[in-house]
Amino acid sequence: MVSEYTDYLQEILAAFGRVEARRMFGGHGLFHQGLMIGLVADEVLYLKTDAVTAPAFEARGLEPFRYARGVRRIALSFHQAPEEIFDDPDEAGAWAARAYEAALRSASRARKSRRKRGRATHGRPGRTL
Repeated sequence: MVSEYTDYLQEILAAFGRVEARRMFGGHGLFHQGLMIGLVADEVLYLKTDAVTAPAFEARGLEPFRYARGVRRIALSFHQAPEEIFDDPDEAGAWAARAYEAALRSASRARKSRRKRGRATHGRPGRTL
């Protein structure tokens, strides 16, 4: 079940493309073409970031999403969305595109890492298949 807020976000991001909201972790994940580009917690939108895009968010003072794990606070690779996306569809599309590009890079790194680990466990000397 989605909320009124996630319905609103889907409308805002419509110029970028189809975005689906899925309940998760007490909030919602926003997905585009199967990749998570946004996170909604306590009616705050956070967009996917990585080493390439995070500096643009940080330069504007936009905080990463954090959650508590015991006594530690863990930051995820999602930063609070800038306010102007709520008033300007072009800005919403541009920031959503950055989030999607970060998600693509993250997925690519994850695939390469899985392939590398797969090679490390197969083909060891003295092992027959």
